[in-house]
Amino acid sequence: MEPFDSLRPPTRRALLQAGIGAAAGVLVSPVAALAAAPPGFDQWRDTFRARALAKGISDATWSRVMGRIEPDMSVFRQMQKQPEFHEQIWQYVNRRASDWRITSGKEALRKNEALFTRIEQDFGVERGTLLALWGVESAYGDPLVQQNHMRPIFPSLAALAWNEPRRRAYWETELINALKIVDRGWGTPEEMRGSWAGAMGHTQWMPEVWLNVGMDYDKDGRVSPFGRPDDALGSSARYLVNRGKYHRGEHWGYEVRAGGASGSGNRTYAAWTSAGVTRADGKPFPQPNASAQLWVPVAGGPAFLLGPNFYAVRSYNPSMNYALAICHLGDRILGAPPFIHPFPGSERALTLAEVQEMQTRLTKAGFDTGGTDGRVGNDTMKAVRDYQTKMGLLPADGYGGLKVLARLRQGG
Repeated sequence: MEPFDSLRPPTRRALLQAGIGAAAGVLVSPVAALAAAPPGFDQWRDTFRARALAKGISDATWSRVMGRIEPDMSVFRQMQKQPEFHEQIWQYVNRRASDWRITSGKEALRKNEALFTRIEQDFGVERGTLLALWGVESAYGDPLVQQNHMRPIFPSLAALAWNEPRRRAYWETELINALKIVDRGWGTPEEMRGSWAGAMGHTQWMPEVWLNVGMDYDKDGRVSPFGRPDDALGSSARYLVNRGKYHRGEHWGYEVRAGGASGSGNRTYAAWTSAGVTRADGKPFPQPNASAQLWVPVAGGPAFLLGPNFYAVRSYNPSMNYALAICHLGDRILGAPPFIHPFPGSERALTLAEVQEMQTRLTKAGFDTGGTDGRVGNDTMKAVRDYQTKMGLLPADGYGGLKVLARLRQGG
């Protein structure tokens, strides 16, 4: 199986973000660490120890975690070689609101119905939104993601705190936060596996979020983004309420027919209706006195009225495209159709069977997709881009859609 999504280095939050790593760093013997540690690391570690202990880290935790650690220097290659795929918005949304994520999201809801009902009662956050976050961030907590694409975070954070000059203070703080988590007994160094940037678990918490935003929602005496999804999803709901100002009982927004209306300010749905804006599906707005803003991402494409809860999702990641993909995926999981008005030049999203066929054909043609499970991540996108380049299919944008599949079926 390949990575579930092309995640990014920490830009959204200095909080909940990350990219997916490659080789894991390891804990080694003192002799090996002394031999393997790059020049200057041991001196930095000795100096940093005093700072960590001054922040309340116990000497036992320091020795357990940092006493025999080797920095994972591959994080710097990861930072420099993050894959760049310049997706159009419809490609971005199609890839995240994929057939696999929709069907898997329905199954995740079936298995966790009581949990989502409780979260809606406690926080007012719609289940679709949390399901979509869960699906995009960790493939609904798939253990294969942890096994195949996550690494021990302490060697990574140690390397970044020691030798990443632009944001060293940030990485030092996150390393201390991670040590505090071990100190509290909430996690062990062995189970704290995540992305190269240190994000972990079901909803990809950075240590700061785990420590300061996480809650013990399953009442087992510890806060954890691993294992049962209760803590991760309950805490993410609270995050959306407290930091994102999520409005209980409101939908994120609606696809609309703008009817020539324009304007960037907040108006009530009733005022938008008076201005000629209607829902694309013809239904009435259920809360005419709630407020929204008009957004047309691409001229000639679908238009949307965006309520406060769209921007609550955007607090999780500042990308408008990310927020739209999350909100749309949540709707699709709960049974809504694709956008009614297509984006210019867009293709429909491939079905799960079509994605698997594309991956199988690419692999047979010598382009490794990292698996044929119907999930599209960086490996499949790179394989598609390499195939497009070889076949002269322009633009070679890495998007595996109907055009690529049709060419593969021709045997090209």
